[in-house]
Amino acid sequence: MKLLIGNRNYSTWSLRPWLVLKHFGIPFDDEVLQLSGEGWREVLAERSPTGKVPVLIDGDLVIPETIAIIEYLADCFADKAIWPADRGERALARAAAAEMHSSFQALRSHAPMNLRASHPGRVNCDAVARDLHRLETLWGDRLAQSGGPFLFGAFTAADAMFAPVATRIRTYALPVSDLLGGYVETIYSLPAFQEWLTLALREPWIVDDDEIDVIQGRVKPGTLA
Repeated sequence: MKLLIGNRNYSTWSLRPWLVLKHFGIPFDDEVLQLSGEGWREVLAERSPTGKVPVLIDGDLVIPETIAIIEYLADCFADKAIWPADRGERALARAAAAEMHSSFQALRSHAPMNLRASHPGRVNCDAVARDLHRLETLWGDRLAQSGGPFLFGAFTAADAMFAPVATRIRTYALPVSDLLGGYVETIYSLPAFQEWLTLALREPWIVDDDEIDVIQGRVKPGTLA
């Protein structure tokens, strides 16, 4: 298998299936496709059916889209516990993953993933307050029920889906409870995440459109601080 990914420092959707592959010991290669620079869109259009990353290539099969990739891996490697074994917990884990896929727009817009950066105080907390409140409920309920350290006890695809959110909380020092702060540290301590982070910190490229200074310049004045 080969996973086509974007710049590790910024590409949230690439991080998610990469963590699943790496954590569960599934053999694969990866290839970084730049998300900036001359002709980068054309390169993506040639390599990806959607013109986006990630893309999983398995023989003649080409699978775009993060959740589709994760579900394919779960089908191929049923022994890996990519989703929880219990049917009810599996449904809740998939619901959480789907919610991440479709929601949390404020966090995405105002607090882009940037693993190299440290920007405490640069995000207006009022702008992301609703998303943070939802995380307190969602993560808090799952951690209380499972006993942690991950959302369903052991690491699953649900944790992979929320890993980029954990990075946003740390990068911008967003106000969360001690319970959520502990979960953020749990994500960072995961060996697979540490490997991704190490590689991200070595990247020389900067994607201006994913830097908060550029994003702040595009929104209504006063929205961000």
